[in-house]
Amino acid sequence: MHQGERGSETFGALLRFYRERAGITQEALGTHVQYSKSQVAMVERGERAPRGRLAELADQFLGAQGALTLLAEKEFGHRVLPAWTEDYLAEERKAVGIHAYQTLVIPGSLQTAAYARAVYNSNCYPSLDDDEVEARVAARLERGEMFHRKPPPSISYVLEQSLLTRPLGGPPVLKEQLRHLLELGRLRHVELQVMPHGRHVHAGLTGPMILLDTDMRRQLAYVEAPSGGYFVTEQPALSNLFGKYGILRAQALTPEESATLIEKGARDL
Repeated sequence: MHQGERGSETFGALLRFYRERAGITQEALGTHVQYSKSQVAMVERGERAPRGRLAELADQFLGAQGALTLLAEKEFGHRVLPAWTEDYLAEERKAVGIHAYQTLVIPGSLQTAAYARAVYNSNCYPSLDDDEVEARVAARLERGEMFHRKPPPSISYVLEQSLLTRPLGGPPVLKEQLRHLLELGRLRHVELQVMPHGRHVHAGLTGPMILLDTDMRRQLAYVEAPSGGYFVTEQPALSNLFGKYGILRAQALTPEESATLIEKGARDL
């Protein structure tokens, strides 16, 4: 089970002990740590890890004198990813369909180690130290496991052509990244399409998105901004995003045309 997906019965029991000793309800604790009542209950049952600052905030709120924080560090280690990213990754690991449109950089699940390192090293404010960069690169590379899951999920991408020419890390890094895209694009359950420069107007101009078909066969969308990410679950916003993505795929180059363009880009570097 991946870290961030499964919790700890030991941590959950200790959280419940301190909450009940303080006479605090699950709902009141959730309000303080920005969790729902059901999410607090899941942590207490050991079904969900204490993401974000839950352990730290609950420790202070319940007067646990460091016990919850210490146990969380022992059970789950130092978390290198924001809470909203961990929430998304927990869904991605279980999804039977993963579909993404990206405009700024190659999607994280497609990145090589060198390209991911270049992305994180470009983070000027706040900057990351070397250990943080390497920890995030390792976490990003773990996402590549989804291409080899059994049964394999259905995976598709629409990438703006500008991503194929922006030399993050330098030409050799980009060349390796493009070769990696071609390799993944050959998998029978992966379709990779490029939105060409010549398409002046298309359905994705409002920004990037990730769409999931969950293991429970329901649709879920995820949108990320500089200050955090959020899920879209309500109608009609959810259906609108799926509709946009369908039009995007129709407007983009075919997978075969896209592979030819990517191969030429790698060859020219």
